[in-house]
Amino acid sequence: MNIVTPALRTGIACLPALALAACLQLDPEASDRLARGAASSSNVGSTDMLDSGSPSRIDAAMRHPARMAADREQDERRKAADVLRFFGIKSGMVVLDLYSGGGYYAELMSYIVGPTGRVVAHNNSPYLAFAKDELAGRYADGRLDNVEQLIVENNQLELAANVFDAVIMIKAYHDVYYVSEESGWVEIDRPGLLREIFRALKPGGVLGIVDHAAEPGARPETGGTLHRIDPAVIKRDMTAAGFVFDGKSDVLRNSADDRSQDVFTSSARGQTDRVVLRFRKP
Repeated sequence: MNIVTPALRTGIACLPALALAACLQLDPEASDRLARGAASSSNVGSTDMLDSGSPSRIDAAMRHPARMAADREQDERRKAADVLRFFGIKSGMVVLDLYSGGGYYAELMSYIVGPTGRVVAHNNSPYLAFAKDELAGRYADGRLDNVEQLIVENNQLELAANVFDAVIMIKAYHDVYYVSEESGWVEIDRPGLLREIFRALKPGGVLGIVDHAAEPGARPETGGTLHRIDPAVIKRDMTAAGFVFDGKSDVLRNSADDRSQDVFTSSARGQTDRVVLRFRKP
């Protein structure tokens, strides 16, 4: 079952050829339909190449023969197997990859959740423009047929209640404190976004966050200047939204990182000190 609306399908089809912001036909009302569709089982063919009884579907996903070479080159830096294990991604889950970017994690999760699961890969226009080269091949020819692309701009996300087993935000939460008219990044209604995520998660569902660490005590606005965020700010925001802190992993920590540097500087890029935090909806 394909739950991408015709308007969204048109936008996605023109990604390789046109400027993304110009070709997208956004439909804010589609998000609720997409989320509801995500809860349904799908007829997955090519993605169902893993034994559902495997003791480690995550490790098998990392070795999946259909993965792109560019993704494999990122595996060591991202420690994706450890991150997804920590977040508890399993067969049959329905997962939202919020601000999915190029879809590195969406593809891995598509193999893990298998034919009885679903991955919804969300992006907005700025993220699509940033990741256009990756996206050109990621979803070509229906190669990930249990992944649905959800294209919705900031502050227009509307999701059905109690749909997702997990929501992940990979190096994206700092952007809730980012504003840029030049790039078309509208200021995010942070409490509203977190209410939407909380409502969409099933009771006991996981919100997993990976982000670039700022100095302890750094103001939240650092998210918009250095693209980093103090882990304490994340915990404060999640607690205020009703989530329960459920643990952290140090697999991506790097004490040698200069956390006063913009993450896109040559000395920091790909080497940042990153926090991995897990929260749950009670």
